[in-house]
Amino acid sequence: MSARVANRRIRLLLAVFGLAFAIAFLRAAWLQGVRAGSFGRLAASQHSEEVTIPAARGTIYDRGGVQLAIGEQATTVYADPRLVRDPRREAAVVAQVMHLDPSQVATELADRAHGFVYVARKADPALAAKLKLRHLPGLGFYPEERRFYPQGALASQVLGYAGVDNHGLAGLELSLDRALAGRPGRERIVKDASGQAIDTVQSQTERDGSDVYLTLDHTIQANAQAVLKQTVARWQAKSATAIVLDPRTGGVLAMAVAPGFDANIYPQIWRGYQRNRAVTDTYEPGSTFKLMTVSGALSDRLVTPSTSFVLQYSIHVADRIIHDAEPRGTETMTVAQILSRSSNVGAITLAEKLGQHRLAQWISRFGFGRPTGIDYPGESPGIVVPERHWSGSTIGNVPIGQGIAVTPIQMASAYAAIANRGIWVRPHLVDHVGDGRSVFEPRHRIVTRRVSKQVLAMLKNVVLDGTGTLAAVPGYQVAGKTGTAAKVDPDGTYSDSRYVASFIGVVPASRPRLVILVSVDEPRGAIWGGVVAAPAFSQIARFDLQYLDGGITPDAPWTSTSSSTYTASP
Repeated sequence: MSARVANRRIRLLLAVFGLAFAIAFLRAAWLQGVRAGSFGRLAASQHSEEVTIPAARGTIYDRGGVQLAIGEQATTVYADPRLVRDPRREAAVVAQVMHLDPSQVATELADRAHGFVYVARKADPALAAKLKLRHLPGLGFYPEERRFYPQGALASQVLGYAGVDNHGLAGLELSLDRALAGRPGRERIVKDASGQAIDTVQSQTERDGSDVYLTLDHTIQANAQAVLKQTVARWQAKSATAIVLDPRTGGVLAMAVAPGFDANIYPQIWRGYQRNRAVTDTYEPGSTFKLMTVSGALSDRLVTPSTSFVLQYSIHVADRIIHDAEPRGTETMTVAQILSRSSNVGAITLAEKLGQHRLAQWISRFGFGRPTGIDYPGESPGIVVPERHWSGSTIGNVPIGQGIAVTPIQMASAYAAIANRGIWVRPHLVDHVGDGRSVFEPRHRIVTRRVSKQVLAMLKNVVLDGTGTLAAVPGYQVAGKTGTAAKVDPDGTYSDSRYVASFIGVVPASRPRLVILVSVDEPRGAIWGGVVAAPAFSQIARFDLQYLDGGITPDAPWTSTSSSTYTASP
């Protein structure tokens, strides 16, 4: 071999070594300069791991301390697929112990693109403990809490529910989420080269959520739900709503909706059943709204309960002719009779005496067209046509509860103001949070004590000899009003087959303790509030009067009490 060829080969070899060295140098510079941060984080994650320690969610109690929503201990099983040696074998063991699908578990354990996967979220602690004894590589366990509703379907629309991450998703669980959730803690786990934990450093201590005490009474709530269930079945109705309200404090003792649902299985339930219709849904109130018209006329001193009017069977308002529900001849009725017999013509006559402007003012004064402010998310303000948009016939529709949409809680609050000597109190579901005091709710006067007394006396006649006789409660004076309202069809006209039947009452009328609203949507076989809703009111009132404070003293002991016992299944 010539010296020239030898030198060429040496130079070529040097060039190869030089190129290899240059590549290695550039690679090292890139790793240490550009990728240093990401590799540093990867190394840190392999030797340490920050874990969030969830805080215990607060318990929701009824007013007597009965648990309505609690936290149950659970264990979450997770895995680092990069540390799993035999995904198929481990998946078979995991699936057998935890009662899971082995193919799904195998897919998760074989996914080495991720350093963390859930195997079983919030699993049975006993099963997780059995699995932990198998010492399978790559598996990890940490305690969690899952939300549980021990009373099942009791007040489920009110309570709502919390999701898998223990955050409120609906109802009071949502609106009170900040108070209930608390603050999670954090800790850093230091690992050795094999990935085993060797030390734990706590960086932030968790703070458990606050307990919440409601105004609801679980016994009154259970009875109301049982009565509604019976009523919906009896009349083959679409749904029904009931509210039991303390007019003195604004505290809601029961807020029931039928059909109900079990909050423990909320993902399987149709969303329509989950709505708290008492707060979120509106309806045309029908004759129960006549209370506002009569109260306004009395307050403005345009009439007294004994003022009489000659009323024909029908009345002409703008381009419409409106008549009473039952055919009759021309009659003379007092204001008290207009209310007790639920005369449409009489209510419109009083509204015309008030005039459009004052009628609109009274509607606003009673709180319609805006939310009551109840501590529940998603409250509807109702639908009230602004006075500037009234047509000529509006003064013939609104006074009898048509052309206006209200929520059940608005109507119950309006009647509660009359029961509370004319003072409106904001309704509420939460009594206090944690160790705090009960909240004193805002209140203001709507009508004078004189007017409230007059209206209550007239409402007694509705039950004594008017349209609401089936609402009577033996041994007690009852004041209330029936309502029957046709629903609007898709074409904008009033239906001749779909109605909302309702009754709102105060009991005992001489010393009001309860305001009870019952509304039944689309009953079949009968449509009248006095036939469909009034008996349900009577059943709820009988039970509550016997239950509250060991029994409320009768204010009409001269009436029969032989049939005053009613027991509903829980």
